[in-house]
Amino acid sequence: MIVVTLTKVPPSLRGDLTKWFQEIQTGVYVGTVSARVRDKLWDRIIRDIGHGEATMVFNAQNEFGYQFRTTRKDREVVDFDGIPLMKRLNSVRAPVKHGFSTAAKYHKARMYSKIRSQPNQNKLNDSFASIDIETTGLDVIHDKIVSVGAVKRSINGEFQQFNAYVKIDDPMPPKISKLTGITNEKLNHEGRNLSEVLNELTKFVGDDVIVGYNSSFDDEFISANLRRLGQPILTNRLVDLLPIVKKHNKFLDNFKLSTILGEYEIVNSHPHDALSDASATMRLAEELIKKGQLVI
Repeated sequence: MIVVTLTKVPPSLRGDLTKWFQEIQTGVYVGTVSARVRDKLWDRIIRDIGHGEATMVFNAQNEFGYQFRTTRKDREVVDFDGIPLMKRLNSVRAPVKHGFSTAAKYHKARMYSKIRSQPNQNKLNDSFASIDIETTGLDVIHDKIVSVGAVKRSINGEFQQFNAYVKIDDPMPPKISKLTGITNEKLNHEGRNLSEVLNELTKFVGDDVIVGYNSSFDDEFISANLRRLGQPILTNRLVDLLPIVKKHNKFLDNFKLSTILGEYEIVNSHPHDALSDASATMRLAEELIKKGQLVI
């Protein structure tokens, strides 16, 4: 038996679920499907949920006999010695979805930075981190994370690095492999389980502020995968450098990371390498700090 509850979701998603479940009350769906179909339906819910919320309860082999998942921003699913519990969070995390036009991306970046920042979005703590990922594509539901890189600057100015490759079941798309230099052989020999990698990443960044460039893309991928794995999502304050850069460089031809790095005379020796891109983003943050555009 599977129960799904939906609130404030698009009508199209509600209609889609009626193909598989019976709606016994507004927003409450009940049915029985295989674990494979259940997981794919959950992926579809995450993809099409808009600004709504969803919770799924299903049979599981644990002491309670059930497990649950949720997209609620004020709750977190935690495992207590094999017992699933719903933890109430003190802070609420708001969702964001990508737009398709360039203007929409800049608008989303500005709004995302405001959502995840304190009132002064340009102000950082002394310790902060930068995260970058490489994926098999742009679809947060169907594509996979294959590489995670992060750099952390401590209060005393020292730097630490985190770099990991992720094993995937499907072969690397040739175009992505050519772009990133990540081959099937590299993932087979150096790749690790995604759950292990994301767990270590969460410990690495701790409570530090996270800086990024067009951060919503990386954050949505990481958050979606943490939810699938039943791990706590990152709730760190996030500062997106894209709207800050755009505010002070209005007449550039474009706002790709490579263009911005060139404008600030930052050399990224290995573009589309997660650790190299994270390091370059960290250096960009430091340049913005020096210019007084990003204040510590």
